[in-house]
Amino acid sequence: MIINQKASQIMAPIRSRPTSNENQIVNEKMINIGGRPALVPTPQKSANHHSRASIQLALAFAAIYFVWGSTYLAIRYAVETIPPLVAAGIRHSIAGSILLAWAWARGFRPTRAHWISGSVVGALFFLIGHGTLHWAEQYVGSGLAALLIATEPMFILVLAWSTGQQKISRLSALGLALGVLGVATLTGAELTVKGSSLLALSAVLMGSLAWSAGVVVSPKLKLPADALGRTALPTICGAVMLLAAAGLTGEFHATHWANISLKSILGLAYLIVFGSVIAFTAYTWLLQRCPPALVATHTYANPVVAVFLGWLLASEPLTMRVVLASGTILGAIVLIRKGERRTESPVVAGPGRTIKECA
Repeated sequence: MIINQKASQIMAPIRSRPTSNENQIVNEKMINIGGRPALVPTPQKSANHHSRASIQLALAFAAIYFVWGSTYLAIRYAVETIPPLVAAGIRHSIAGSILLAWAWARGFRPTRAHWISGSVVGALFFLIGHGTLHWAEQYVGSGLAALLIATEPMFILVLAWSTGQQKISRLSALGLALGVLGVATLTGAELTVKGSSLLALSAVLMGSLAWSAGVVVSPKLKLPADALGRTALPTICGAVMLLAAAGLTGEFHATHWANISLKSILGLAYLIVFGSVIAFTAYTWLLQRCPPALVATHTYANPVVAVFLGWLLASEPLTMRVVLASGTILGAIVLIRKGERRTESPVVAGPGRTIKECA
């Protein structure tokens, strides 16, 4: 009897330990941030891998901050000798095919409903959103285009509020307002540049609005739960639409393939590998580990990177006004992060357990 009691005492802690399933994904939710929606799981994180996770987080944020910020200049180089819709269509065709092949190898199988939803999102995100951006960068600087795309959070806020989908804390709202002020200051400086096309500026804003509309409607659509598949299907659907639009507008006929410059080829290759595949993978990975508003700060960081690179590599103007406005945007990032930390409720990971996100 005594032996049995001791054995029970020894085995009790072992039996009370969580199972492997409790340590794995236990929650899944649709997240709409920074112009890019995702249905993401929230995994339990291990303290034994804290150091490695910190390095991974730093690299992932570097990808969505700096790589995405640099894509505006890459677009400018790509459309110098490649028609914009052709460039965007090729970019998303190759990137989407890579992502879909990757997802397929992992067991993802899209359904008819997935393709229909992917077509809706692809039209808003890539046909209109990226199509107008690629076209407009023939006439406006990469920095200015990035600044106008930074209006996405404003459009998302208005559209989501009007449909009752979104609430924000006061501190986050203050951060958003500060970010808008910084972007407006930068835009005011850039609009003094000669040769800016009003039609092109309107096209970028139209693309920003379309992308924001995609963010708002995507939770109502039957998008794949698989992270890679969810990114791949809209990308491929949007690519087909872009290539069709390029054919209808005569861009393929007007393309002089022999005259495409090395700069345009390298710009397009950079957009495919770094802008679409690597950065989007990092983005999806971050959504599984960090508060949505923290990941969304790339929307403010990208214009800063784009303006700096435009000045450094393409002789676009960089003034003290731009520097001060960039500081304002960085302050907005801090406020948004603090606001979300105060309002973000912990995710339950099991009986008596919580997950501290992005620690």
